[in-house]
Amino acid sequence: MSRRRLAALLVAFALLGSACGSAGTPVDPAPVGSVEAPMPANVGGAEQTAGGGAATNCDTRSLSPSSAMPSGSTMSRIKQRGRLIAGVDQTTYLFGFLNPSTGDLEGFDIEIVKQIADAIFGTWQGHVQWTAIPSKQREDVLENHTVDVVVRTYSITCDRLSRINFSANYYQAGQRVLVRKNSGITGMSDLGAKKVCAASSSTSLAAIQNAPAKPVPVSVSNWSDCLVLLQQGQVDAISTDDVILAGMAKQDPNLEVVGDRFTQENYGVGIAKGQEDLVRFVNSVLDSIRGNGVWQQNYNYWVAPVLGPASPPNVSYQ
Repeated sequence: MSRRRLAALLVAFALLGSACGSAGTPVDPAPVGSVEAPMPANVGGAEQTAGGGAATNCDTRSLSPSSAMPSGSTMSRIKQRGRLIAGVDQTTYLFGFLNPSTGDLEGFDIEIVKQIADAIFGTWQGHVQWTAIPSKQREDVLENHTVDVVVRTYSITCDRLSRINFSANYYQAGQRVLVRKNSGITGMSDLGAKKVCAASSSTSLAAIQNAPAKPVPVSVSNWSDCLVLLQQGQVDAISTDDVILAGMAKQDPNLEVVGDRFTQENYGVGIAKGQEDLVRFVNSVLDSIRGNGVWQQNYNYWVAPVLGPASPPNVSYQ
């Protein structure tokens, strides 16, 4: 080895030893002053037509029931296809949610879909195609015939009836408020200038926008997003139907439902225009489960433990 090469190696070793012996002063490439909690996707504010508007002067009664399923009917075509396509929720505990332990959809609304499929096929198993949809797409998926029915805590309103059909009322809910415990908030009247969350295109968002206290509406795609925002302190409250809020409170014991009901929400099964035969058929299914104890059994299992006893709603037809 030449003297020149030996000298170069000795210098390299010396530099390496110096580097190992002292790390020097670290450099922070990105100083951070504060970190905000992440926001769910599609967070917005007030909507011009939240919940389909405020028209209330229509006849919301549904068509009289019929269990007939003649050749060429909507039900016959669904049976020939081999499956009922149902638009549902997978984020609302107690009514329509995905059980992480089983991977199955469960809840009161899910049981309604199963009863409709049972009536068409004899058994729902293997004959339901579940399609999870956000609140704001409920009318859209019916109008473009992506689904046969929507069963998703779906309030019957006049404006919605201008676009789709509804079954008779199968559940009656009412809007209340969900807040953190010990917040001092007792209802919507205490939420002036405070952020209150609801799902986009819901009747709940419309009620928040029209509240005399003038809260600040925050809209999201799904109710589970509202729960995240409340838990992270990014909104002050959630306001929607008491059954949805009860499910959230059961999931998080740090939250509580406060105030009295200030709306009445009648849930129906959404069905496309031009399919009045399916409306009558679904009404016959709902009549059956109100009378044979199935409605009460499902209510007692899913809802009664958090909201107490109730009976099926009274129904009248056009």
